[in-house]
Amino acid sequence: MAEVSKNSVTQALITENEHGQRLDNLLLKKCKGVPKSHVYSIVRSGQVRVNGRRVEVSYRLQSGDVLRIPPLRTARIEQEVVAGAEFKVHLPIVFEDEGLLVVDKPAGIAVHGGSGESFGIIEALRRQRPEAHFLELAHRLDRETSGILLLGKKRSVLLALQEMFRTSALGGGRQGADKRYLVLVCGRWMDPLRNVRLPLLKYLQASGERRVRVSEEGKTAHTIFRLVARWERFSLLEAQLKTGRTHQIRVHLAHLGFPIAGDEKYGDFALNKALSREGLKRMFLHASRMRLPHPLGERELMVEAALPAALQSFVHSISAKETQDYGEKVGVGGSI
Repeated sequence: MAEVSKNSVTQALITENEHGQRLDNLLLKKCKGVPKSHVYSIVRSGQVRVNGRRVEVSYRLQSGDVLRIPPLRTARIEQEVVAGAEFKVHLPIVFEDEGLLVVDKPAGIAVHGGSGESFGIIEALRRQRPEAHFLELAHRLDRETSGILLLGKKRSVLLALQEMFRTSALGGGRQGADKRYLVLVCGRWMDPLRNVRLPLLKYLQASGERRVRVSEEGKTAHTIFRLVARWERFSLLEAQLKTGRTHQIRVHLAHLGFPIAGDEKYGDFALNKALSREGLKRMFLHASRMRLPHPLGERELMVEAALPAALQSFVHSISAKETQDYGEKVGVGGSI
């Protein structure tokens, strides 16, 4: 779709990627910096037209529609421009085809702007790929989490991916996505395999910060943990999400008494300070692998992202100082 002009009327042809979207949602997305009230006003006053006719803000756009948008001045937020310059970084591409893009997200970067973040992965990718007509997040990762992140390059693919993740969030299924994470916890985890079924409830603290806790009033949440390696003070686990609740892995582990190393929200804060001095500057949670049916065909897609160098280095430093009594040996000549 054409960019909205501030000097003249924009006539835009609706493509497959905009098909089915509500008019107001499309305008709010394309007219960033324009007050929401003004966007609704120009629709209701008839300044926005579809195929020459006035329509409601709830109108669902169809491929081939011609959308008329009057001249609009958008506010340019200088902070976002500065932040955008900081994102001229290489985002490793794990997989790409005509409908799907998979990146290896670094830790410390939000997936999108908002909630105090002026810029995120999606904004960085759009700026790096100005030729991309459509690029949208299919799911999210916490800012502190690294690893596999999927984006749709076509609206049809995006909707298919979102349905898969919705299916997974509700408890899996044949058409769901199989997500695996690597996580280092504080403490000696003893079970080679453990199914954790603890319901999770979202709530707000007095400060307005969003949190999650285990509660019988919460939604069903199921994580499968597999022990990968164990030392004197730490255990490395693989976490498989059978549901997809907010902060699920972090809250399940903290509730069980095995907080994630470096987790500043649910972790052991005194220990985190000590770990920072030992070299761990982030939360040790990495989306390492995902398997799912490809939205554009019958084949299965498997994508993997190696443990980041900083996390590899920290595990090796643990192995150099502590006895490992479970799993394949980590360290010189070893692997994770």
